[in-house]
Order: sequence, then structure tokens, then C-alpha cells
Amino acid sequence: MLKKNIRLLYLLCFLQGMVFYGPIATLYRQARGVTIGQITLIESINLGLSLLLEIPWGVVADKIGYKRTFVFCTWLYFASKLVFWQAEGFGWFLAERLMLSVVIAGLSGVDSTILYLSCGRPGTPGALDSQKVFGVWDSMGTAGLLFASVVFSVWVKEDYSLAAFLTVLSYGAAALLALGIEDVEAPASSGESSAEGFGSVWKEIFQNRSLILFLAAGALLGETHQTITVFLNQLQYEACGMTSGVIGLVYIAATLLGMAGQYSSEATHKLGLPRALFGFSGCAAAACLVLAFTRSAGASVGAILLLRLSHSLLLPLRMQIQNQSIQTKNRATALGVQTIFTDGIAVGTNLAFGQLAERSLPGAFLFGAGISGLSVVLLAVWYRAHRRRTRAAQ
Repeated sequence: MLKKNIRLLYLLCFLQGMVFYGPIATLYRQARGVTIGQITLIESINLGLSLLLEIPWGVVADKIGYKRTFVFCTWLYFASKLVFWQAEGFGWFLAERLMLSVVIAGLSGVDSTILYLSCGRPGTPGALDSQKVFGVWDSMGTAGLLFASVVFSVWVKEDYSLAAFLTVLSYGAAALLALGIEDVEAPASSGESSAEGFGSVWKEIFQNRSLILFLAAGALLGETHQTITVFLNQLQYEACGMTSGVIGLVYIAATLLGMAGQYSSEATHKLGLPRALFGFSGCAAAACLVLAFTRSAGASVGAILLLRLSHSLLLPLRMQIQNQSIQTKNRATALGVQTIFTDGIAVGTNLAFGQLAERSLPGAFLFGAGISGLSVVLLAVWYRAHRRRTRAAQ
């Protein structure tokens, strides 16, 4: 168990959560000459490139060590924020997202692997509850975003460029801290070639059909939350007649709810796994339905907050289940394969959300309700298979 790594990753997550332009992420891009359709197109390109880079990065991380991969990607993350700060028009924002694709693919599986292995082997003396650690980790990012949101509302306000510059500073500090991370595991044995290692990992994951359903459900729920709470919420608020000041306050409230992830483990133990899974995912579908049929500011805010809360409680549970499903030593490669699958789904959902939002915002929310409802069904099928395997192992 490496408590130093856990503390550093908590602090890194806090610093990288300090996105000072968060409350006006969509409005910032629109002010710099990018439409909502172009925003979602850029996001889809970003996810597509991340998908292509997942496996190469996973293999590299397993070979050269997780720390080297983590440090490189953290510094590139810092560089991408510099580009974002100076970006104007579609081309520059696309360039920033292409850099981010490399970062996302590189960090995918690496950061969570470092955190998971730093908790100690499950069942051994002194080992930490990884779901709880993941929850605190996610909450630290939310705490950073909360701090940045308060600074934006009180001080930055309409100065979009200053908001981007302050974000550059926080990501620069995170890059410096990354140098203190310790490797949690030696690189994978060279007895197995990269191609053979990838092939065995791919076979292991995709022979587990119920896991595929779980990953698909997670991808649909995750992208629904991401697209609505980051991009479409601001359009809904404007349609309801809310002012920028009120939008900023609601953003702070949503950010506070993001810290609920640290209570995910306790909520899951109290409710039980099936009720937690179906309750959290069902709330997401209900929130999208409300957004589709209301122009009330109060109802819209309530739905966004419910969507945020359900995601915050579900995410640590998803991460724990995905990590526990991995049996191979090549953990970064395995998580990379999982991310390829989820990113492939995300590319399609992003494009669909963008096209629907340009035509009809309620239509985009109905789409979110539909795919969230589908996720509930997929999770139900996964849970039945999981329960059968658990009983057979007893």
C-alpha cells in the first residue's frame, strides 16, 4: 500500500478539477467562434482519436511503467490548457482537443491503476477499500471544480480569458506534483510479446459477455451525464430565462453534489448492489425525461442536480467493478481495451446529442432518457450473470 501515491493523486485531482471556465464552458467556446454542433463534433473527433490510441498507450504503459506514462500525459495536459487559453475558432479548439486525445488515451487505466494498486491487495492486512478511495478521488476533483466555480462567480465573472489563464496555472501545478508519484508495479514481463499480451487481454474481456453489457451501460450513462451537465445544461438554463449569475450559483450547487462520490461505498453497502445500480441509473433516466418536457427553471435545475448526483454515486462503483474484472497483469492494457469499447459508443452518442440539440433541445434530452433507460436494462442483465457466477463460486 502506497499512501503517498494516494495523497498525491487526491491533490492532483483537486488541481485538475480547478477548471475556472467550467460554469461557461459552452458560452466560452461560442464567444470564440464555435457553434454547439462544432463543439460536439470536436468532442466526437477527440473520442475517436482517443479510441485509436488506447491500445498503443496501454501497451506502452505496461512496458515502460505507469509513472513515466502518467508524468508525460500530465505535462501534455498542461500544454493543452495553454492552447485552449489562446484558441480562436474551430481549428484551434480542434487542435487543443487532439492534444487532449493523447492525454486521455495515455491516462486511461493508468491513473486508476496507480490508485487501485496503491490501495493494497484486497483482503490483505492494511488494504484500503478501493471503492471508497475512488469515491474520495472523484470528490477531490469536484472540490477543485467547486473552488474554481466560487472564484469565477465572485471574481472572474465575465472575464473569460482570465478564467482560462487561471486554469493553466492549476494544471501547471498538477504537472509539477506528478513528478512525485511512485511506480506501483514493475513493467509486465517481457516473456509475452505486446501483440500476444493484447490478444490475450482482448480475448479475456470480450469472452465475458456480461461485462460487455456492463461497459455499454456505463458508457451510455457517462456520456449522457457529460454532454448534458457540461454543454446542454447552459442552453436549457438560457431557454428558461436564467441569468449568468444564477447559472453560476447552480453550477456551484451541481459541483457540490459531485462530491457525493465519497459516499458511494456506504450507499452501496446500505442499499445493496442491485438497488444501488438500478437506483442510480434510473434517476439519470428520470432526470432526462424532466428536462425534455419542462421550461421551468426550478424543474430544470432539479433535474440537472439529480443527474449529477446519480453519476457521482455510480462512478466509483463502476470503476471498482471494472478493476475487479481484470485478471491479467497488463492492467493498463486491459482497461485500455475496455475504454476502446466505451469510447466507441461515446463517439456515436456525442454526434447524436449534437445533431439533436441543434434541431430541438428537448429531442436531445429525450435521447438521453432513452439511452439511460437502456442502460438500466443492460445493468439488470449484467447483475443476473454476476449473481450466478457468485453463487457458483461459493
